[in-house]
Amino acid sequence: MNHEDAPFEIHVHGDVKLREGVDLDALQDALKPLWKYAGARSLADGAASLYEDEPGIRFDKQQRLLQMCWTLAGDEDFRLQLDDLCMNLNDLSAEGSQIEVSFYDADFDDDDDNDDSEREARDDFVLLFVGPTPQAIMQAQRDLLVEDVVALMERHFDGAELGGVVAEIDKLFVNRFNALTNSLELGKPHNPGGGSPGHGGGRRPRHLH
Repeated sequence: MNHEDAPFEIHVHGDVKLREGVDLDALQDALKPLWKYAGARSLADGAASLYEDEPGIRFDKQQRLLQMCWTLAGDEDFRLQLDDLCMNLNDLSAEGSQIEVSFYDADFDDDDDNDDSEREARDDFVLLFVGPTPQAIMQAQRDLLVEDVVALMERHFDGAELGGVVAEIDKLFVNRFNALTNSLELGKPHNPGGGSPGHGGGRRPRHLH
């Protein structure tokens, strides 16, 4: 796919811990939405970033870690690749992880005549979460939120005073997880004879924003 005149530079950033047994072939299939969009024929062909000082897409087999610090040129349609990417990585991940996708308006930076008062850059930011289960995804969301809230509030309070705040955040996520569990229970097939619910669960959500 040719993106020479693409309006955005898109940066994908995140580390994903992979489950045992994941090999390069499986990872190549999972990341196909990225390297195929970039116009590459394989992961090896598309793993390099637009910028030489970025490591691009790397697979640390010893640590079972997918590392992404990768920039490509693209358009708004890149967003269409994100659902498939998250679903694929859900199946390979060992724990919840976050992936940051940033859209930078390339035309705005190149326009010497732009006036900030008349035109704003179309920059955007998308935060995605992947994981082997909804619970793992929510744990990653919870950890990030606690980190952000504590960092903000430590400007005004000692960290030891923030236990109550963290406890309230935990309650919110417990309530969300319980609601999700209940919705999946309602989606399970029931025994025609009126017995206990079957063991087939509903489809796992691709990712939670």
